[in-house]
Amino acid sequence: MHGKTVLITGGAKRVGAASARLLHAAGANLMIHYRSSAIEARALQNELNAIRPDSVALIQADLLDIGGLPSLIHKTVATFGGLDVLLNNASSFYPTPVGTIAEKDWIDLMGSNLKAPLFLSQAAAPELKKRRGCIINITDIHAERPMKSYVVYSIAKAGLVGLTKSLARELAPEVRVNAIAPGPIMWPEDDVNFDQVSRQRIISHTMLKRAGDPTDIALAVRFFAMDTHFVTGQVLAVDGGRSAKL
Repeated sequence: MHGKTVLITGGAKRVGAASARLLHAAGANLMIHYRSSAIEARALQNELNAIRPDSVALIQADLLDIGGLPSLIHKTVATFGGLDVLLNNASSFYPTPVGTIAEKDWIDLMGSNLKAPLFLSQAAAPELKKRRGCIINITDIHAERPMKSYVVYSIAKAGLVGLTKSLARELAPEVRVNAIAPGPIMWPEDDVNFDQVSRQRIISHTMLKRAGDPTDIALAVRFFAMDTHFVTGQVLAVDGGRSAKL
């Protein structure tokens, strides 16, 4: 990854930060996007720039503002001279059981999980084609097996799987497009719907009988970014075998 540039949406925390650290260790320059996690973003930037000066930059944006998405690409290219990998990681996640779904839920969940990745990928495509780069989308095993009460989220992630395969066709042969479908990796920060009983139930339906770690997803990101050049249009489940047992 030496000399290559990666744009990570929602890169300040959790899976995004783990991916940033792993790709940076492989030599990549990083543009880390954040919306409201400014403290975490600056801490990560300082951490990584202490290892390799001027290798990490930050950009703040609300991904629901579609008109502002091309600026993320333009600023990345202006800072590092190009773009090799777009990691669509940012996501909203909360329950929307039938009977409670409001239009604002649809706008937010579809916006962050599907609409933003589409329009950001569209803006990035010309730069990615120049370097024969790739797009990596973070979807969810529940894209294929919807989670009860998470109606809009599940629909959005299913759409992201469709977007992955469609973009793989549209942008071939210059750009590879793949997705990673996490299982139980990290419990939501607002864990009111995931008490200890719920967590244990999920783990019991996971073949490896444990939750994963953000690094497990980061390793899959690195695989698609630098370890394979003949894979596109695929969705890799990183879920401890949970999806095969649902």
